[in-house]
Amino acid sequence: MRLNELTIKNFRNYENQSLTFSGNLILFLGENAQGKTNLLESIYVAAMTRSHRTNNEQELIRWDQAQAYICAAIEKKHAAFPLELYLTKKGRKTKVNHIEQKKLSSYVGQLNVILFAPEDLSLVKGSPQLRRKFLDMEIGQIDSIYLYDLVSYQKVLKQRNHYLKQLAEKKATDVLYLDILTNQLVDYGAKVLMTRHHFVERLEYWANELHQTISQKKEELKIQYVSTIEPKTWQDLSEVRSAFEKTLKNVQQKERFRQVTLAGPHRDDLRFFINGKDVQTYGSQGQQRTTALSVKLAEIDLIKEETDEYPLLLLDDVMSELDDSRQLHLLEAIEGKVQTFLTTTTLEHLKEKMTLEPEIYYVHQGKIEGKKV
Repeated sequence: MRLNELTIKNFRNYENQSLTFSGNLILFLGENAQGKTNLLESIYVAAMTRSHRTNNEQELIRWDQAQAYICAAIEKKHAAFPLELYLTKKGRKTKVNHIEQKKLSSYVGQLNVILFAPEDLSLVKGSPQLRRKFLDMEIGQIDSIYLYDLVSYQKVLKQRNHYLKQLAEKKATDVLYLDILTNQLVDYGAKVLMTRHHFVERLEYWANELHQTISQKKEELKIQYVSTIEPKTWQDLSEVRSAFEKTLKNVQQKERFRQVTLAGPHRDDLRFFINGKDVQTYGSQGQQRTTALSVKLAEIDLIKEETDEYPLLLLDDVMSELDDSRQLHLLEAIEGKVQTFLTTTTLEHLKEKMTLEPEIYYVHQGKIEGKKV
């Protein structure tokens, strides 16, 4: 998979910018706060329809403008076509090959991207919410059914929490309606849980391969999906559904008291182990960073396995956060197979490590001031 052209209008600090890419390694070079990250963000938003930096879409639209526009001309093994995204105050509009898409799941997944930013080094030691978001964003790219089930689950979860509050405040008395919401929650939630569990199994396989390479076979990486639901097997949907149902029944009195749903995918987490040791609790900062790097890079091979296409890799000023050894392993992992877009303020830490000749764009105050190929 390749990105051949990118056009952005009224996106962040860019008024109107069109770029054509021919290489496999593209560098956006410039001082801080000039718009390098905004370029990477526009590629990410073109793929996912939402930003990794903000939940407020208005921040993506240039000051005093009614809408932002992104067009990404992509090339796959068997097709080449544009993806178009319009961001307005009323919402989003998406087009694939000039045809408007009514469903988000018909658009997301057309362009697969992996973003690695300094905050992703907190994937291991950060909050459970961060790890759940990581799972949802990555699985959603390669599985449109998961995206539908997740959105449906979140919608029912919101309704159920609201109704639990109404029951507690005696503004509602119909317990049968709560049962209906519970059944819907279990239906969607069981499918979300099974898909996540399968994804983590595959992620562990690829991440461990990378981690052993980086640690020179001294460390083995394990990833555990930690769930509030404990089925006898994760391979049988009816068993997962039954376990979810049973768990909710066991906590129903606590839920009525606390007015919130206490079990389900929205409360799950990931744990990482190196040679059996919990990395979050006992791992060194170096081990935590290596684990995060292994997990992010594992997505390259995992997405290739699932879609038969390599994703784009977006590296947002992450090289300066890694030591020489980890920089080298990152560059070795992407060399020759992934089109990579990288932001940096200087080339000093990269010059001697890069074997690919980069395509360099110089960024200044929301404009591309020059290009070196």
